[in-house]
Amino acid sequence: MTPYPAGLEDAWLPVALSGQLKRRPLARQIAGKPIVLFRGADGAVTALEDRCPHRNYPLSDGRVVEGTIQCPYHGWRFDGSGACVALPGIAEAPDRKRLGAFRVDAAERHGAIFVRLAGDGSATEPELPPLIGDPDHDHFWWAKAPWQGRALDALENILDPFHTNFVHDGLIRVSHRRQLVRQTITTEARGFSVAYDQDAPDTGWMSRLLEGSRQRSVGRYLPPVAFQGRWEKADRLTLCATAFFVPETQDRFRPIGCWTTPKGRLPGWLKKQAILGFVRTVAEQDRRALERQHETLTAFGGPCFKSGPTDRLIAPLTRLYNGETLERGSDGPHAVWL
Repeated sequence: MTPYPAGLEDAWLPVALSGQLKRRPLARQIAGKPIVLFRGADGAVTALEDRCPHRNYPLSDGRVVEGTIQCPYHGWRFDGSGACVALPGIAEAPDRKRLGAFRVDAAERHGAIFVRLAGDGSATEPELPPLIGDPDHDHFWWAKAPWQGRALDALENILDPFHTNFVHDGLIRVSHRRQLVRQTITTEARGFSVAYDQDAPDTGWMSRLLEGSRQRSVGRYLPPVAFQGRWEKADRLTLCATAFFVPETQDRFRPIGCWTTPKGRLPGWLKKQAILGFVRTVAEQDRRALERQHETLTAFGGPCFKSGPTDRLIAPLTRLYNGETLERGSDGPHAVWL
């Protein structure tokens, strides 16, 4: 199986929504490494390795006590810096540094909690994709339970419009009403985008109701595990979706996304309900497709893909995923039927 993407430990990754972290610790996993989230006495988010340094019991099984996290095995407690602040049964003060838990970078921004595995807890300003948190737009986050499959396959799926005529037939596109569009791929050293220009909007119900007279869509791969899609009219953005596929293990990932729309007459909560009315179904269809694909990959001992003329994105995607760089350039426009 393909290993974790290059640069994963250095990337800021969303692991939970702000509303998911309440009074109890929250367990998460990235690339096989368990972490625990909790709020300190000041409400700030802390991320630690999910193991008590004493006897390696999972701290996420414990509880938050006066802004510290308490291990349920022997009662050791750790504050937001990871320092050990209490050892029940010990009269003298603990050696805070020697007995402390390992902390990783964590930051709460725009309704989501981000962590960076390579950090030591000192960095607090994450690098985020464009538009997230922009005050001129409405935003909402959406998180799902982990899906079975590889993060690489999820990225290819969301970048690939050709499956939508079948997996999402009637919602995004209609299989028997294909239209000619122009595909252009633009590559940079550490990323690429693919644009689809068309003379008429897509014919699926979701596209017709949410995008109106959209004429262009652009999908961008943001290594290591993020995608951003923009749907545009001639003069402005209509919709933007940013998706992260955070690998928990090599065959399981956690999808977290942020939806962005320009501010306008409709309130944000109403646009959220309209978008989710379709996205819930689309996401479930993709989840099932990726799960079935992964079952087949596992049964046959790994991928053995054959690519056709329209599979122009898998090569640059895989190269970037594996830590290689691309040459700057443009490929297209190619006439394709969607």
